Amino acid sequence: MDRNAVMQLLVIQTGGTIDKSYPQQKGAYAFEIGESAAKSILERHRIPLKVRYETVCQKDSQYISDEDRLNLLTICNDCSEKHIIITHGTDTLLKTAAFLGHQNLPKRIILTGAFLPEKFRDSDATFNVGTALGAIQCMTENGIFVVLNGLVLPWKQAMREPDTGQFVRK
Repeated sequence: MDRNAVMQLLVIQTGGTIDKSYPQQKGAYAFEIGESAAKSILERHRIPLKVRYETVCQKDSQYISDEDRLNLLTICNDCSEKHIIITHGTDTLLKTAAFLGHQNLPKRIILTGAFLPEKFRDSDATFNVGTALGAIQCMTENGIFVVLNGLVLPWKQAMREPDTGQFVRK
């Protein structure tokens, strides 16, 4: 990439905890998945990159289907951007990472999410999106990566620790 060129980044929303809000409803307290938390974070911090946003779905990751993953693949494959950040729920993030990893896309793609919604004061969303943004700019090789808990891992090296739920290196 030309040193003076502005990186073009695609940020794709799939839903998950990072995008959840919990509006008070009469007689119930349920979540909704709203606008892209990553978009909110990046716009709030005035990132000096050319960023485009897409939404594949707005689902809890337990409900992401094979059709959703195929739609995600189509967007990743067909877009002009070579750098992509996907926000995703943590429950099935590794499944989606593996699906994309087996496609050998000639792009640099990071999947990230959060354990608490971005709207919560103690959320890890801003940290994870910021880490993903920094990592994607510093990486030199294409592939599928998982960025959570301060770790930047190729998808094949990432796993979820069963006792804590944290993402760790295999």
